[in-house]
Amino acid sequence: MSSKSGPLEGVRVVDATTGIAGPLATMILADFGADVLRVEVGVGGEVASPLPGEVMWHRNKTVVVVGDDPAGLLDDVDLVVTSDDAEARRLGVAVDGPQPGALVHLHLPAWRPPAGEVVDPMLADRMVQARYGVARRQTSFGGGPVECVYPFVSYLQGAWGATVSIAALVERVQRGIGQRVVVDALHGAIVAATTTMFADPKTPLPNTAVGPGGPNPAFGTYECADGEWIFLGALGVKFQDIAFEVLGTTDVTAHPRIAANREEIYAVDLRNQVRARIAEGFRAQSRAHWLDGLGRAGCPVSPVGRRDEWLDHPQVVAMGQRVTIDDPQVGRVVMGGIPVDFSESPCPDVLARRYADHVTWPDRPRPVVSASGDVGEALPGRGPLDGVRVLDLGTVLAGPYAGQLLASLGADVIKVETTKGDEFRTRGHMVNRGQRSVSVDLRDERGHDAFMWLAASSHVVLDNFRPGVSTRLKVDLDSLRTVNPGVIATSITGFGGIGPMGDHPGYDPVVQALSGIMQAQGGDAEPVFCTVSVNDVTSACLAALGTCAALYHHAVGRGGQAVGTSLAAAAVFMQGNELVRYDGRRPAETGGRDYPGPQPTSRYYRCADGWARLHLPSADAAARAGLVAHPGLDTRALAYAIAFSVAGMSVAELADAVTPYGGVVERARDNKEVLVDPNGVEDGHLGVVRWPDGNQTHLPRAYATFGRRGVPPMMTTPGMGEHTREVLLEAGLDEAAVEELARRGIVTQGEPMHTVAGTGYR
Repeated sequence: MSSKSGPLEGVRVVDATTGIAGPLATMILADFGADVLRVEVGVGGEVASPLPGEVMWHRNKTVVVVGDDPAGLLDDVDLVVTSDDAEARRLGVAVDGPQPGALVHLHLPAWRPPAGEVVDPMLADRMVQARYGVARRQTSFGGGPVECVYPFVSYLQGAWGATVSIAALVERVQRGIGQRVVVDALHGAIVAATTTMFADPKTPLPNTAVGPGGPNPAFGTYECADGEWIFLGALGVKFQDIAFEVLGTTDVTAHPRIAANREEIYAVDLRNQVRARIAEGFRAQSRAHWLDGLGRAGCPVSPVGRRDEWLDHPQVVAMGQRVTIDDPQVGRVVMGGIPVDFSESPCPDVLARRYADHVTWPDRPRPVVSASGDVGEALPGRGPLDGVRVLDLGTVLAGPYAGQLLASLGADVIKVETTKGDEFRTRGHMVNRGQRSVSVDLRDERGHDAFMWLAASSHVVLDNFRPGVSTRLKVDLDSLRTVNPGVIATSITGFGGIGPMGDHPGYDPVVQALSGIMQAQGGDAEPVFCTVSVNDVTSACLAALGTCAALYHHAVGRGGQAVGTSLAAAAVFMQGNELVRYDGRRPAETGGRDYPGPQPTSRYYRCADGWARLHLPSADAAARAGLVAHPGLDTRALAYAIAFSVAGMSVAELADAVTPYGGVVERARDNKEVLVDPNGVEDGHLGVVRWPDGNQTHLPRAYATFGRRGVPPMMTTPGMGEHTREVLLEAGLDEAAVEELARRGIVTQGEPMHTVAGTGYR
């Protein structure tokens, strides 16, 4: 047994889940040291896993087959996780009204068709991509929906579900009260697609027919002279100038419009011309030549790697993100590691699932939390982290989004900005919500003193600096402990601070390219730059997850610590099902050009009134539904025949035609259709931000549903330094001291943020 305990040591969890999100969430809890008992009904240990990833998702768990009467199973349990309300009721868990006692119930329902039957979990994720706008937002040649070969929404539904459940356990320690928490498929889509999930009624949605490399020609993929692909990460003027100099394409910036305004590089009528010129430059030399030249010049660049090589990459191995176990069903397994590190409560070693013939729990080092208070009592605040203060030093995307996720759980999050502000605060308005902003110069001794005054009364300090920067700024864990011994310091880096790439800067698409995500989505065609900021949003979620686990560790009296994760770890985590290796596993799916889906009977088709995601069990079912004359067509002919038949149907008519034959259909909606949906607005998932000038933006509202709380208020984006004076006075600085700091320009008091309608990322 490992001597390491993990931050959730002593927590008892019953896993009664199916699909992807539930097993993945409980894997995280087990990875963090919880005792997880997976209960299966009438399933023996000899049955093969339906998805290869389940070999990974059930690691560190004890699997028990239970009968039809599971009475007493939840006695002395802290958390139960379910995917189906019927299973929850069978276990004796309340699904309507407040959760009685001190039990926390995490419910992670998957998408189901109108009839309610359970479908393949990969198909369920694909239908969620269609229903909640993810597929329509992916850039492509044709501008139609593109199917992601990864179940990213389900992965993030699970990771976020684990985060939310740990936050509820923190509140349980403090209040002695449990509750039901729901993270559904729409919540998963919100967490995954927040960077693009917004709409302004007056502004058209962006044109996605810009090619698979995205709309920014200096921030995309290119083919080199040897046929190998490279990702150029020249985001911003500084890196563009370096790249154009190395490539010999400085004539790009000589164009009169671009010379006058560098933003014109992205102009609709110029960007293809710019892209063609950059492509011409790359075609002159091999990939190795450009990697060397651009790298030495300091421009972010990466080879487009292969997915099946990512687990063997020296950086992944150095980070401990490649582990090997011997599974009782399939034998030797190579899989991804635990994506979050804890300095004071390191996670246990990864072990294979084990099977038991009866329910037993190991002794635990702490008493059970006793229920207290009225079971129907409404809890204060907007989430279980009410009363927790976080200082968010994050910039651009991953750091601020981690702060926003913690704010959505009820934490008081202070966005700490320089006196010039976060350069991404306007384009990134959707990931800075729910926070208050303080503008302070940390490089000035008096500004640093003011920050440390805030840190003394905070629970968490969060950053996404490059390795070494927090130490240089004296905001690292050792420095923070001089004023707050119990503080939690959470950091997001590009590559974990160790290994051959440890100190490299991290950018989501650079890691997308390196880890094989782009290659897998493109298949044998061009690599695809995923519009979902997969590594940024995942590392943000993992940072929030690790922070909540550290808060639990602190709440039960074990002190503060450093928490770390990285974009590279996220790129392992978010390919769990696809990367896991063992003899006999079926190959992971790859995509293709404007990938519509894996086969003619399961893909996107254009109907008379929009796009539909169709799934039929077979070609024979397509014939019986009247979509083809006979089922014996080859693949290309079958796709053509179905496309011809459905072109004259509405999406609803197509659904009516195929449902009797086992088919399912989901409309592929765009962001406006999703965000103005009255059902989503009414149930609190979605809402509207009204800016000071009267304009409005439709955005996600609730990131989870808490049984003891109502719908949370709409989170808004603060202006730069909008709350500087307010926060410093709250922390105990006197009025004269704050005014002196402001007079000297060490802090800045700003105004509320005005309209950023139509402004976004990617």
